[in-house]
Amino acid sequence: MTTLNQTAVGTKSSALVQILFVTLIGAGLLFAAGHAQSSVLHDSAHDVRHASGFPCH
Repeated sequence: MTTLNQTAVGTKSSALVQILFVTLIGAGLLFAAGHAQSSVLHDSAHDVRHASGFPCH
């Protein structure tokens, strides 16, 4: 019973760390995109479309 409780607590803390990490990455991307010039964002999206094999024009 003790082992089960310790594993459950470890899983919850691991999930919390993962959620915080993804939240920080998302906030960083939004911050960077908010301060980038629109032409830079357009060119980046355009290059990703071509690299992924999707036609864009």
